[in-house]
This record gives sequence, structure tokens and C-alpha cells, in this order.
Amino acid sequence: MAKVYATGRRKSAVAKVWLENGTGEITINGQTLDAWLGGHEAIKKRVMQPLEVSKQETSVNVVVKTVGGGYSAQADAVRHGLSRALVAYDEQFRAILKPYGLLTRDARAVERKKYGRRKARKSTQFSKR
Repeated sequence: MAKVYATGRRKSAVAKVWLENGTGEITINGQTLDAWLGGHEAIKKRVMQPLEVSKQETSVNVVVKTVGGGYSAQADAVRHGLSRALVAYDEQFRAILKPYGLLTRDARAVERKKYGRRKARKSTQFSKR
């Protein structure tokens, strides 16, 4: 099968994911997964979850370009994009990935700051006199 493209998002991070037949190589921003995330084993596991659940760790090559956010949000964006790419690659993966919540875009984002407040909701200390 030819290359498949999907976009994953989380907070302000965006991941562009390309998937193709291969040997299981994962390249993120021109680096391997280990070089990109260093010693963050739990986050690496989160990135790999769609491939492990669909049993595609050794049969597809993944190329990812990430922009915005921090490394954790980018990792979750990669996870979302990878799940979407797998469904575009083979529609049967939808039934496998859906129960794990991997196709859902996590809509939680930072609330904007309001005027007259210190942060989004934090106010100045109340003074009676």
C-alpha cells in the first residue's frame, strides 16, 4: 500500500504522521523515538500504544513531524495521528483502536486569561477595607 497521511492534535501541539509498509522504523523530527524522547519510558509507551494494540510494531514505518506544545503534548499528538493513520491504512483497525479511546481528540486546552484577573480564574486578594 502507498503512504498514508494523518494529523494528530493535543493542546497546542500538532503531529503530521506518514505511514507506509516497512520494518517498524519510527522517525520523529528526523530522530529515532529513543533519541527524541530520551529516558521518558512512560511517554514512549503512550506513543507506541496504537501500534501495539493493532499488532503493527514490525510491519509499518512511521515518519512524523511535530510542531508546537511541549514534548508530552507532542507525544500525545503523535499517538492521535498514528491512530488515525492506522485507520486510514486499514479500516478494520477502527474497531480495535476505538475501545482504547485512541481515536478521540483530547479537547482539554489551557483556558484563556481574563482581564481584571491574575490568571484565567485566579483573582486578586479581597480587601474589605
